[in-house]
Amino acid sequence: MDKKPPYNPGAPRPANNAGQRPPMGRRDPRQQKQAPNNINEHIRAREVRLVGDNVTAGIYSIQEARRIAEDLELDLVEISPNAEPPVCKVLDYQKYLYQQKKKAKEIKAKSTKVVVKEIRFGPQTDDHDYNFKLKHAIGFLQEGAKVKAYVFFKGRSILFKEQGEVLLLRFANDLEDYGKVEQMPLLEGKRMIIMLAPKKK
Repeated sequence: MDKKPPYNPGAPRPANNAGQRPPMGRRDPRQQKQAPNNINEHIRAREVRLVGDNVTAGIYSIQEARRIAEDLELDLVEISPNAEPPVCKVLDYQKYLYQQKKKAKEIKAKSTKVVVKEIRFGPQTDDHDYNFKLKHAIGFLQEGAKVKAYVFFKGRSILFKEQGEVLLLRFANDLEDYGKVEQMPLLEGKRMIIMLAPKKK
């Protein structure tokens, strides 16, 4: 009976593929991210309605549809999985994904982003500071941004909350040509907040 060699922590381990990661360049298919569409061998339907350029549209067995895609050196992509039978298109899937991503970026860029600018007052803001902040608020509203103006009450200044409300209502009144009130003065913790949105031109 052969004796086992003594344990040596510095010795190289024997080759054993069990539990090891696959070599670089060959990803374990179980670790691949789920594609947005079923493609090629991942399509489970027995027959599909085939569409696409350079193909004769119609209903084919899945094996025949895959063969057509392979002959054209393209992918078979399931684009309407809930149809009966599912609709598949023959196309370059990587190019298709790139175009979809590009289209999504364009839609996102065109969508208007709501920008909110904050303006802070003290409960006893003087006229000079008030007019300075009023000028900034006019600029923000003209640029299309919303304005979140608030009075911050520090310590015992919370006793002047009515004074803060009067200040915010005056602020909204002075901005009536540029913005409309979305939220009347509301006390949230140590802050009394008013929200104004730009007027549509």
